[in-house]
Order: sequence, then C-alpha cells, then structure tokens
Amino acid sequence: MQYHGAATQRILGYTMTPEDIKQYLQTHPEFFEQHPQLLESIQVPHPYGGRAIPLSERQLLTLREKSKLLESKLSELIQFAEENDGISEKVHRLAAALVGARDFPALTQSLYLHLREDFAVPHASLRVWGKAVPADFSEASAVTEAQRRDAETLGDPRCGPAASSPFVDWFGDAAAHVRSVALVPLGDSPVFGLLALGSEDAERFYAEMGTVYLRRIGELCAAGVAARL
Repeated sequence: MQYHGAATQRILGYTMTPEDIKQYLQTHPEFFEQHPQLLESIQVPHPYGGRAIPLSERQLLTLREKSKLLESKLSELIQFAEENDGISEKVHRLAAALVGARDFPALTQSLYLHLREDFAVPHASLRVWGKAVPADFSEASAVTEAQRRDAETLGDPRCGPAASSPFVDWFGDAAAHVRSVALVPLGDSPVFGLLALGSEDAERFYAEMGTVYLRRIGELCAAGVAARL
C-alpha cells in the first residue's frame, strides 16, 4: 500500500498511536473516498466472536443492531401510548358517571363501582369532613385529627406500602390483607376528604409510580362531592 504527502512523512517519522489514526480519519473524511478498496480489504473482529469480517460488513451489522434497538423503543412507546389511551378512556367513563350521579349516595356508588370494575382496585374507602354528610354513611366515619393533618399535608396523591400507612384501618375487615395503598386528597384549600385505595398486591401502588391519573380521579371526586354536599 502506498502513502503520499504529509501523512506519509508523519507515519515514516514515528509510530502513530491509535488516537493519532482516529484523529487523522476524523479530520480527513475524504480518505476512504480516495481509497475505497480499503473498506473491503480491512478485516475486523466479528462482534459475536469467530471469524474476522470486512469493515463494511461490520458497519452493516452495527446498523442492523441500531435498527433493532429503535424498533424495540418504538414498540415500547406504542405500548405505553395504548395503555395511556386505555386509562384515559376509563377516567372519561368515571367522569361521565360522576357527572350523571343524582345525589351523594349515587356518586359514591358510581365511584366504587368504576374503581373496582374499570381500574381493578379491590378496596376503596372515601372519607369526607367539614361537609354535611349524613351520619349513617360510611363516608362520614370518624377521622382522627392526625389523619386529617396527614391528608392536608399530602399535596399530591401518595403511594406506598400499607404497613406504614395510618389509613389502612379504613378498609375494615380487608385491612389485614392490604399490602399497598394510594392516598388521594380531595380539595386544595382546604382539603376536605381523602380517597384511599388498597390492594393485596404489594407492587400495585409503589412510591415511585406516576400519579397523574390518580390526581385527576381525585379532582373529579372532589368536584362531585362539593357539588352534592
């Protein structure tokens, strides 16, 4: 192989390091245009072991791997989009049901039904304070001052293990079986209620999970309660 010009003199003057070669090729992209035969003659290791292959074949394998990775990411994004569409549809059905509820009992029945049937939440308990809820309704059950303070400081929905939650007893006989909870405050200033969701699955409601849809459900529930009490 013949080399010419300054590059030849540099090579003959001292041994080039891999970094020198890399720098040269980066600053002289026309090199392989001037020597196209090198693309076929240079042999590099196969990425999965075995025989050596031409540089051009290695580039093709790299492009195929990148294509597979992009396809996998696209498939993942499509799956997330479909899941979000499904959840949005469920929230819409819940909103329509709450808007159509004629009174507070109908509102709570619709809420519990959709949480159980559409969102597969087996346990849900709503508590409301500071409003005229009939005393014989479970939603008017006693709430301690500590629980109210905790609800008022939540800000956003909070998820996590049931063992550390002061609200797990709201699930009554099922409390002993609940392993994870989601706590959704109702109202902003002031908070006037809390929706507690429970599951026997310890991973159903976890601390790092997104709460966008839980917050929307809380807003819908708060608006429905405020309009009927």
